Amino acid sequence: MRSIIVGTAGHIDHGKSALVRALTGIDPDRLPEEKKRGITIDLGFADLDLGEVRIGFVDVPGHERFIKNMLAGAHGIDLVLLVVAADEGVMPQTREHFDICRLLNVRRGLIAVTKIDLVETELIPLVQDEISELVAGSFLEDAPVLSVSARTGAGLEDLRRTLRESALEVPSRSSELVTRLPVDRVFSMKGFGAVVTGTLVSGEISEGDELELLPPRLRVRTRGVQVHGKAVQQAFAGQRTAVNLGGVDTTAIERGMVLAPGGRLQPVQIVDVELDVLRDAPRALRSRARVRVHIGAAEVLGRLRILAEAGALEPGSKGFAQLRLESPIVALPDERFIIRSYSPSQTIAGGRVIDPFARKHRQKDLGSVCARLKQLLDADHPDRLSQFVSSAGDSGLSFSDLAARTGWKDSSLIAAARQATESGELIEADGVLLATRNFEELSAAALAAVKEHHKREPLSRGLAREILRERHFGHSPAEVFRAVLARLEADGKLLSERDLLRVRDHKVDLSESDIQLRDRLLAVYEQAALEPPILDDAMALVGAKPAQTVHVRKLVQMLIDAGLLARVHGDLLFHQQSLAGLVDKLQVYAAAHEPERSIDVPAFKNLAGVSRKYAIPLLEYLDSKRVTIRHGDRRLIVKMKN
Repeated sequence: MRSIIVGTAGHIDHGKSALVRALTGIDPDRLPEEKKRGITIDLGFADLDLGEVRIGFVDVPGHERFIKNMLAGAHGIDLVLLVVAADEGVMPQTREHFDICRLLNVRRGLIAVTKIDLVETELIPLVQDEISELVAGSFLEDAPVLSVSARTGAGLEDLRRTLRESALEVPSRSSELVTRLPVDRVFSMKGFGAVVTGTLVSGEISEGDELELLPPRLRVRTRGVQVHGKAVQQAFAGQRTAVNLGGVDTTAIERGMVLAPGGRLQPVQIVDVELDVLRDAPRALRSRARVRVHIGAAEVLGRLRILAEAGALEPGSKGFAQLRLESPIVALPDERFIIRSYSPSQTIAGGRVIDPFARKHRQKDLGSVCARLKQLLDADHPDRLSQFVSSAGDSGLSFSDLAARTGWKDSSLIAAARQATESGELIEADGVLLATRNFEELSAAALAAVKEHHKREPLSRGLAREILRERHFGHSPAEVFRAVLARLEADGKLLSERDLLRVRDHKVDLSESDIQLRDRLLAVYEQAALEPPILDDAMALVGAKPAQTVHVRKLVQMLIDAGLLARVHGDLLFHQQSLAGLVDKLQVYAAAHEPERSIDVPAFKNLAGVSRKYAIPLLEYLDSKRVTIRHGDRRLIVKMKN
């Protein structure tokens, strides 16, 4: 059986609740004060089984003081039932409710002229004409108009039949979005704990699901699910749903929160939108104006930034804007919202979200920003994905980033990413998507940086990986850095050697004087064996001048890179042959002292023929190479494999 949500709309005391009660037998007014005063204050709910379709009614208050309550329930409706009393006709809240439905992009509905038992029959066509004038050119222009009386029952059967016919024409909700239930009611049941209700706008909720309440990111577990007052194993999009939550206290939950899969969506506070300003708005909407934003079941305060040179949108116009909110919300692309003035509170505009993860824009960039937002408005999934990734620049977007930004299920997200990469718009870098243009620019910058290093440091074998990453990939995740290097290596443009990067054809060409200086340095360390001079003294021994210090250090680094010298500690260097001979001596010593195979510092000094000045750095170096393992004051000599 299909399920759809029908929301009432209309002025106070025009018979909305009475009509729902007459249709369903359920009184949607549940609060004692509502029954006492005879008006709807908060949202009311009822359901009606029409055979092939089941209708969940959301009955909203008509009084202007309770418009924010009306908005909390209006977000999830499939069909609006606009109610106009025959004895009063179109009134201020009739118009405001109608404007709200239009701004929320409700596309279907029907109109009920109520209280026909209170007026002469000939007055009803006059009310119908007034309604036709109100809805002319709108989604309700051709909607059925039925005259009814909740008191006498006149016209109710026709209304039920028309509701059924209209409900069956409502298209199914998209199956591409993850589960979202904006919470419009919170209460506690004895023996059960916290219960939240709302219209399940997308996805499914099953008993036992691990979910999250946003924005506060409260992890919860679904203990039980009810639809239309009956326990079910699973609730589906388009149903009024009650969820018993475990792991959270009722006092921690508020109307406006959103129930969603754990870790899937993210709260935001800066949102790029398209605004539609009402024709009868009292004034133009200007940047910096403080407004009330109603999205889902939430109401938050924020300020407008009109994305136009004039910084304003006139009544009856459309344009792009940015909402900078004082509290976090959950928003997805194409989600509808309502704007009300801060004081006095009045509906002035509405619109839809374009980019829920927007950044603050500079005035000089407004032209390009608006061009991008225009492209995003009606983009298909792959194009929208590409636009979001492109706007992230060199940072790219991970799968989880895109999941939060789009709200799409995994299957839709993977399909869109595949199409975007196959078309060449995007490149996938180990789970991060990057615009091809950004990837190519990063690759070119990396190659240029290595070449520049070779030019600047001809004696260097290559540029250190970490230096390249810090200088040119500071805003990129590690996955992008690795992918760029992998591509450059696969294309034969770069070679990776240990922690260095070099251009494939790069060779260190030494002058004759450099070769002689290098060989003299090597000879000094070879002759010094296990008692070498520090580097400054070695430079003096080979006749190098202080002005050549940097140059000599580069030659020394070449000898280290070539495996001829080893840096044991700071500027204390040893010839590799001397170290290899020492290791051989240690193995002979260990074999003679089986099974202990250990040596202390005095014995090591005697074996190596060195003073403590050299013995301690050498032992620490051998520890680092796992030739020895320190145990208190002694070293265990590791048995070397043949």
